[in-house]
Amino acid sequence: METAMLLKTATILMGITALGGLMMAFMRFSGSDRPPSWLAMLHGLLAGAGLTLLLYAGFTAGVPGSVWTAVALLVLAALGGIFLNLAYHDKRLPLPKGIIVVHALLAVAGFALLFLAAFR
Repeated sequence: METAMLLKTATILMGITALGGLMMAFMRFSGSDRPPSWLAMLHGLLAGAGLTLLLYAGFTAGVPGSVWTAVALLVLAALGGIFLNLAYHDKRLPLPKGIIVVHALLAVAGFALLFLAAFR
């Protein structure tokens, strides 16, 4: 598979992931303590799949530097998501809004860089 197709596929996966993230953020900021577990798990699974595809493309086919910056931002966002899941969601505690915002900002910045690299 060529690099451009790998980047576009990863971007689409991350876009679907972002929609799930927006849904979960809307739930939390609308008063719910946490989203349904199935939605959080699907969000993490799709993010992991997209990130894995990006890493595969980077290590096997080579990608521009902006994609590596996007990967770094998305890895930081993933670490924040893992923290939210293990420290709060699994324990059935309300998700802290500040961490959600930082997680989202990192993910949006990474997605924007990835989108620009994939569709230029």
